[in-house]
This record gives sequence, C-alpha cells and structure tokens, in this order.
Amino acid sequence: MKNYTEEELGWNSFLENQLSAFPSAFMAGRISSENKNNYQLLLPGVGEVTAECTGKLLFNALDKSELPKVGDWVLVQYFEGEHKALIMELLDRQNALSRKVAGQVTEAQVMASHVDKALIVQGLDDNFNVNRLIRSVVLVRECGIMPLIVLNKADLTDDLEARLAVLKQQLGDVKVIAMSALNNEGVELLEEEISAGETVVLMGSSGVGKSTLLNRLLGEERLDTGAVRSKDAKGRHTTTRREMHILPNGGILIDTPGTRELQLLSAKDALQETFGEISELSAECRYKDCTHTVEAGCAVLEALDVGDIPEVAYNNYLKLRNEDTFMQAKTDQKARLQKKAEDKKLHKEIRRVYKKRKWR
Repeated sequence: MKNYTEEELGWNSFLENQLSAFPSAFMAGRISSENKNNYQLLLPGVGEVTAECTGKLLFNALDKSELPKVGDWVLVQYFEGEHKALIMELLDRQNALSRKVAGQVTEAQVMASHVDKALIVQGLDDNFNVNRLIRSVVLVRECGIMPLIVLNKADLTDDLEARLAVLKQQLGDVKVIAMSALNNEGVELLEEEISAGETVVLMGSSGVGKSTLLNRLLGEERLDTGAVRSKDAKGRHTTTRREMHILPNGGILIDTPGTRELQLLSAKDALQETFGEISELSAECRYKDCTHTVEAGCAVLEALDVGDIPEVAYNNYLKLRNEDTFMQAKTDQKARLQKKAEDKKLHKEIRRVYKKRKWR
C-alpha cells in the first residue's frame, strides 16, 4: 500500500492545534478499519500497520463511542521492528456520524468520524423511500456533515423525474445525483463531488448497490457484490465492517455495512434546517411555545390548510420532532442518574477518608 502524507489522509489545522498537549515522540495516524481485537491504521510515511489501544485508554472510556473508530485520528507509539503501533491518545473529533445504538440503551454508535460529506444511497427500485431519506438527511446534518443523496439503479425506473420532483419539494437544497453504478452511468458526476483529501462516508441499506458504486469509484472490483431479493429489493450485507479507502482522485471514502434503521440521538438543529419553511413560519405563530398541532393562530397549520406545506412533510416533521423530544428526555434522565451515581461514589469516598483520619 502507498505511504500517504498526513494531508492526503485529511489532516487539518483542527487536528494540528491539538498536538501541543502531547509528547512530540508520538506519531499521528488515522484508523482505516476496526477488527475484533485491534485496528488497522494508516501511518503517514510508514503505511498500514496493526494497532492496539493501551489499557489506560480502554479503562478510561465511559462507553464504546469514546474508543477509536474508523476515520479517527490517534497518536501512537510506533514499533518499527514489529511494524505495530500502540494507540496512546484519541484526538478530539471535528465531527462524527453517529446514531443511537439499537435497543433501549441511550448511547451513541459512531459510524465514522472527521467526515466532510455523507453519500446517502438509495436504489430507484422498490428500495426508494422518501421518509427514510428525510430521516437520513436530518441525522447527517445534526452530526455537522453535508448530505448528498445518491439515487442508484436509475436504469430500473420509469418515473425518475417524478421522484426527483418529490425530493426537490421536501428537501429543496439537498443535492441529488441519479446514476446507475452497474452500467457505469453517472459515476463521473459523483467523482466531481469528492475532492482530494476530503472524507466522505457511504451509507444506505443493504441492496442499494454501495459495493458496486465503491468498485466504480475505486476503478477496480475490490469489493464483493450481491443480488437483492426481487420481492422486496432487500439485499444481504456484502460489506461487514466499516473500512476506509483512498480513491484514485485522492478522496477518502469510508464504506459502512447496510443499515436497517437510523435512530436519532438529537435532531433539533437539523430539523430546523431540513424543514426550513416550517421553522420560518413558527416565528409567525401566536404563541411562542406553539406545538403546531391544535393551537389557534398557528401559522404552520394555516399554511397546511391552504396547501403551502405538503401534508407528508408536515407529518414527517411532527414524527421526527416527537422522536427527538423523547430521546432528549431519556438522555437528560440518563445524565441525572449518572450524576447521582457519581455523587454517591464521591460522598462514600469522602466518608471513608474522614473515618480513616478520625481514628489515626
């Protein structure tokens, strides 16, 4: 594998400014893949090496989101003779594509970090789902990442223009690229959106053609591809782990396994950006705390009644807003319980120290 420079791997001033707090003997590298017990790391001037976390780093992590993930920059001690590295520090993330972990636990699952753009891929077969696209855009924006919708399998639809019109109506300013990775049509449009040194993440459910698309961008058949079921356009996971690839044009692409669901951790700011018309109308409502559901003098409901706001957009807004409100309540409760446990532990330690001094 080619030995890349820091700049070719996405190094920037945000990362540079963190170095003064750490020993100069450490080397900076970027996580390219995560295995069960170790990591693959791209180390500038060296190449790809296997790396492990120190026990201290593992012990101090409150949850899995605080451990290195694909796309992270870390500081390591490199052992040249063994061609291995020990991860000493995890540098602060400029951003991270995160979702809530499955189940009842209120915890973030980091899918990729230091990301400039998210390529939200959907198939133009039976996989096409506007509501899922809106949810993905909200999640990506809340993570501080620019969304770009990629509609693959354009060769399998006869109503492309109608679907583009629907997306334009509901996600006006989000760029959309329609293509066919299988037929190598429209790939050049996507290549133009990925600059050298820029990190993009590929996301979407199984069967949308992400592996085929990545092979086209790489210029070689590096990833396995799989067929989808004809009855529901669902595919099997041909990508089983998150992995970073350097494209021929110098772009950095992080591939992710197919996602069946995207649960939001927080979405307040992204909701305002994605549903901009509703947010603007909110300022004209009679009541500052208007819920836009039953209140008299609600500018949003008035616009809905006359057709200025599509009903489907309004329903999506309410659904995502309610989900965000619920998640924030759970997050606040978790924070309160965690602080209570920490206070209890601190008071117990104070009492122990006090008794020890008392009986001296």
